[in-house]
Amino acid sequence: MAAQPKLDPREEAFLQRLSEAYRGPLTAYFERRVYSRDEAEDLTQEVFLRLVRRPDGADIDNPEAFLFRTAVNLLRDRSRRQKTFRSHLSETELRQDRFEGISPERVLGDRQALQAVMQRLAELDERTRDAFILHRLEGWKHAEIARAFGVSVSSVEKYIIKALAHLMRSPGPFQS
Repeated sequence: MAAQPKLDPREEAFLQRLSEAYRGPLTAYFERRVYSRDEAEDLTQEVFLRLVRRPDGADIDNPEAFLFRTAVNLLRDRSRRQKTFRSHLSETELRQDRFEGISPERVLGDRQALQAVMQRLAELDERTRDAFILHRLEGWKHAEIARAFGVSVSSVEKYIIKALAHLMRSPGPFQS
């Protein structure tokens, strides 16, 4: 924890006057927005801490404006943190739901299906297999594959159709 800066008596008196004049209005301002007395008091305290910690004790032309601008910024930061937290929480819950629904039987079945697909793909000629893998697994577009292979887009489409047909003909995960 950072040590509190040493204040000269004039600065301390200035802060005391600001605290007496604005602590109540700031707390009321926060209470109307956060609906919690404790949190409003914490935010009010943070405003005064930021006042004390300002760089090099920089002079403030309008203390009231500084205090309330700091209050607005604190609320904005709080809102951003809450949105980020809610986003991470919902993402975590979604992941948890997905993982809880995966049984050992399902994992085994999916592994077996993947092995069957890979064996079937191994039966294809190299160019057809590579075109299929680049398109379906790597996300390449037909035109990109055509450029890489030095063939027409139509040829790439035929390779992919050939691979799909081969996979669909085989008994296994694709048959109902």
